[in-house]
Amino acid sequence: MKILLIEDDLDDIELLQEGLGDFPYEMDVANDGGLAVEYIKASKSRPDLIVLDLNLPKIHGRDVILEIKASPLFQHVPLIILTTSSAKEDMEYAYKNGADKYLLKPTDSQQLDQIVSIIYSYSPKKPA
Repeated sequence: MKILLIEDDLDDIELLQEGLGDFPYEMDVANDGGLAVEYIKASKSRPDLIVLDLNLPKIHGRDVILEIKASPLFQHVPLIILTTSSAKEDMEYAYKNGADKYLLKPTDSQQLDQIVSIIYSYSPKKPA
C-alpha cells in the first residue's frame, strides 16, 4: 500500500508510522502544503491513500484538498483528513470537497488503533 502523508508535525508522522507497524506500506511525506501541491503536480504515480492534516504551513489543507481533487491522477484517491480541528466548518468543507473520512488526531493508543484500522481498510490487499 502506498500512502501519501501530508503532515508537518514530526511527532504525528512518527506516531502514525509506529501505529502502522509491520503492515506492508510505502509512505511519502510532504511536510507542508506547498510541498504537497508540488508533489501532486509532479507525481507520475498515484498513492493508494492520502492522509492530510488541515493546519499546514505555506498552503492550508483546505487548499490542498482542492489541488488533490483537481488533479486527474489524484482526484479518485481516497482522502482521509487527520487533524486537530474539530470545527464543524472544517469538517463540512472537507466532506463537501471530496474527503472520504474526517478524523481527529489520536490522543491515546486506542484511538490510534482505530485510525490504523481505517487506514488498513483502504489497502488494495487486506492484511492477513
